[in-house]
Amino acid sequence: MRKLFLLPIVLAFFVACQNRVNEKPFIAIEGIDSTIKPGDDFYNYVNLKWYDTAQIPPSQSGVGAYRFMNYQQRLKLQGILDSVSKSSNPAGSLEQKIGDFYASGMDTNTINQRGFEPLKAGLSKINAIGSVSEMLVFIAEQTKLSNSSLIEFQVSADQDNSSMNIGHLYQTGIGMPDRDYYFKTDTATLAIQQAYKKCITELFTLTGTEAALAEKNALLVYNIQKQLATAHKTNIELRDIKNNFHKIALTDLNKQQPNIGWASYFQHLGASFDSLDVAQPGYYEKLNTLLKTVPLEDWKLYLSINYISSYADYLSKPFVDVAFAYNKALTGQAVQKTRGESMSGVVDTYLGMALGQLYTKLYFPESAKTRMLELVNNLQKAFSNRVDHLDWMSDSTKQKAKEKLFAITKKIGYPDKWRDYKNVSIVKGKYFENVVSAAANNFQYNLGKLGKPVDKTEWFTTPSTVTAYNNPYANEIVFPAGILQPPYFDNNADDALNYGGIGMVIGHEMTHTFDDQGAQFDKNGNVKSWWTAEDYAKFKAKTQQVVDLYSQFTVLDSMHVKGALTVGENTADLSGIAVAYDAFKMTKQGQDTTKIGGFTPDQRFFFSIARIWRVKMKDEYMRYWVNNDPHSPPMWRVNGPLMNIAAFYTAFHVQPGDKMYLEEGKRIKIW
Repeated sequence: MRKLFLLPIVLAFFVACQNRVNEKPFIAIEGIDSTIKPGDDFYNYVNLKWYDTAQIPPSQSGVGAYRFMNYQQRLKLQGILDSVSKSSNPAGSLEQKIGDFYASGMDTNTINQRGFEPLKAGLSKINAIGSVSEMLVFIAEQTKLSNSSLIEFQVSADQDNSSMNIGHLYQTGIGMPDRDYYFKTDTATLAIQQAYKKCITELFTLTGTEAALAEKNALLVYNIQKQLATAHKTNIELRDIKNNFHKIALTDLNKQQPNIGWASYFQHLGASFDSLDVAQPGYYEKLNTLLKTVPLEDWKLYLSINYISSYADYLSKPFVDVAFAYNKALTGQAVQKTRGESMSGVVDTYLGMALGQLYTKLYFPESAKTRMLELVNNLQKAFSNRVDHLDWMSDSTKQKAKEKLFAITKKIGYPDKWRDYKNVSIVKGKYFENVVSAAANNFQYNLGKLGKPVDKTEWFTTPSTVTAYNNPYANEIVFPAGILQPPYFDNNADDALNYGGIGMVIGHEMTHTFDDQGAQFDKNGNVKSWWTAEDYAKFKAKTQQVVDLYSQFTVLDSMHVKGALTVGENTADLSGIAVAYDAFKMTKQGQDTTKIGGFTPDQRFFFSIARIWRVKMKDEYMRYWVNNDPHSPPMWRVNGPLMNIAAFYTAFHVQPGDKMYLEEGKRIKIW
């Protein structure tokens, strides 16, 4: 589950407050490994038998629930696209655009015949650059195509006035996922560095550079990226809300960084404003310096490889193969996705709200939306009750917390207002041009918000995606249709399974409103304190407990979970389960002790929690996850929170000496 901070990986679901055990056949709990004590390792007690038999598809980095369910989602989308692309659709209709876009990407014969011809005009422009100012003009032109290189410009809510949109500049300029990949010296990271350098070298070669020179140029580009990386904030530093927002007048920014030529850049971009946010000023200070010290010809090589790599997946097979080889080293994915699966992802990326309209008609019944809202409301009541009973918070802060809680906007299934794609031009046989047209439209869509009120109806994920998110700038929680399916929600399941599944996800998203980051936003989405100083100090001490606990957990034998990176998600998991359990106890089944399939209602609740994080992934992807993802690995999204839940101890008779046992005084309770 993720929390959205306008760059932008969260969940949710439904279930009504009534017992359906006797109305429908129960869903059996199978695959329990009785050789494992539940109090030693509950995740594997529930999931190990599945894990030992599960096969990761060669085209994937993992299998199971959570984000890996998007594999099945892409296959559903592929079925829709196969059908639409073969139909006769009115020109300009959504069906025509998504169908022809898909068909153009499936036409690999034409794509392969074109080779890198689509890139030649852009590469010629780069070669013709004669000054830094001309280079910035080219960068602005590429930004308008949603292709960032040295500058990342976005439009989203103002942190101080969340009702209005302003411009934001973010750190960028590197080719690997995070700054640390350039500086770590462990064996796994060194292998990724070599794979990345090889990728750059081969991309140069594919566009006509002789092999030895391509290798030399690749190293030069890599070293420029490494210099830029020195000015990047770490993933953990990026979690600091206030230290990643710096509003400044454009005139002052021009004076501070004259080598960049901001006024000219924004003029060519078509963006007009007086002030903006420079989220990570250190990066742009570094860029301002490097524009003087790095030779122009070297910058042209840098821009060339950025241009080529940005479009590699949309070119002929040799380019796709080179890009995949690097991805394989990074994530462990054994073989490339089928063309149809890849194209369903591309269409979802560029025309996702058009495709989402067709998806929801086929796969999302209105009854699910109604019942989901009922469950969200029920969890909200349970959360409010927990706030009332907090022993560490003053009454005045409790009142503010409840005001914020009940001000949350709930979005379920799909948007009330669908996005318009009338300015996107899609033509069969022109895959590259279709991508460029859709990307340019995305930028203009975003730029059109600049200086205007925030549209509170907007969604930042597509309806088919298996995810959910909390957007603190709008104080909203969002549950797209894609997540509203098993194992998170099942219309044939009893309340215990649904509350342990989607109920936990709802509780997780609500808790993000009050995690270490969300707690800094008021009910209107502004970064503004609503705490007493004493209460906030107590809150910070409790979140530090979360950091300390999770930093002890390991994966792949010795790799530690990054407690400071994952604290927000871990807090949301811990409190999300507690809120979901309280809501479950409000149902008829939750107040009963009747066993189903040999298990009590409470046991089935906790079984469901373990099942929704049932995941098997490649070791390479696990390393990638731990290094970059703000969520803990799946095992610790189960065992970590449950170590702190008293009802879990009772349900499975967890005793001192069990590996998951924590003394009562050491168990963490925040919300």
